[in-house]
Amino acid sequence: MIRFLDNKLFRYISVFLFLNSAILPVKSSSALAAWAIKTNGVLELRTKSNTNLKAYFQNANQISGDRFWVDFPGELKNPRIIKGNGPIKEIRLGKPNKGKTRLVIEFKEDTYLKPLTWRMVGLDKNRWRIKLFNPKYTFKQIGEGLVDKKRGNIKANQNSIYKKKSEYKYLKLPEVKQNKFSIVIDPGHGGPDPGAIGIGGIRETDVVLEVSKIIKKLLSEKGVKVTLTRKYEVNLDLAPRVSIANNMDADIFVSIHANASRGKRKDISGLETFYYRGWRGRLLAKNIQKQILRVSPGSPDRGVKQGRFYVIKNTKMPAVLVEIGFLTGRLDARRLEQKTHRKRLAYAIAKGILQYLYKIG
Repeated sequence: MIRFLDNKLFRYISVFLFLNSAILPVKSSSALAAWAIKTNGVLELRTKSNTNLKAYFQNANQISGDRFWVDFPGELKNPRIIKGNGPIKEIRLGKPNKGKTRLVIEFKEDTYLKPLTWRMVGLDKNRWRIKLFNPKYTFKQIGEGLVDKKRGNIKANQNSIYKKKSEYKYLKLPEVKQNKFSIVIDPGHGGPDPGAIGIGGIRETDVVLEVSKIIKKLLSEKGVKVTLTRKYEVNLDLAPRVSIANNMDADIFVSIHANASRGKRKDISGLETFYYRGWRGRLLAKNIQKQILRVSPGSPDRGVKQGRFYVIKNTKMPAVLVEIGFLTGRLDARRLEQKTHRKRLAYAIAKGILQYLYKIG
């Protein structure tokens, strides 16, 4: 859980993006190229291509009013404050940390906002949009630079990124040697064991099985031999899952799970990947964790960790256990119940696996 200043919880804004970003080096210039708050209360951003954004909101306190901000990789050269109008008190551009840029929008007292409904939408590889407020009176546009620069023929419509034809082009999967690698994908739980039960009754077993099947399809298309420990809702103990991988002498073992917090706290979300031992296991975990974070912007990075789970402790090959989000968390659960997000996660995990296979040759 992230706490700051007055110990009030920061809320990550739900962000629907398509990302294939490479983190910019610390000394690079800011990824923020232009921004504008339009007369209709919409914030539009233009960034360097394939930038990873993080958006936050904090309620007013004794020092400041309600604040919304976006963090960008790369360092801002000239921090500045810009006077607002209407419901906006001011806009601040600064450097929260070395190598970072932050755009802060502070609202005036008693401005009516509904942050839990806000969604940042990726319009294309370098433009973003979020509706912050509905102006009650005349609001004059504020901004710097041209947010519509180099729009090309891409429609400024969030639905365009989900069109079937280009649905997953944002995740270009690496090429590996055909028919060289064999892996085991383990959808956690199954049958009478549903695993975690989340908000609205969403079940872990259903989510991870669907994600695992998509991963199998993607990797098979790349010439990788993939075996699922289960293909449907069946009761399968832990030992047989391990035996499947060990008996076929697989190159890697990846177990897919979804999390739940104690007390089913809705404010806890996040992604994490576990490995048991060895640099290969850690490398596999790091590659997968990096990719799933990119398709789950705003969801906290709980890191790559060593774990002693049975299925990764007793396999002979590099093995990881991936937690793709909290079914009990308000942010993660809303995403995991959507087929589109499950497909994005499957692509991300497949990409992490292929990157690992490519590196080890």
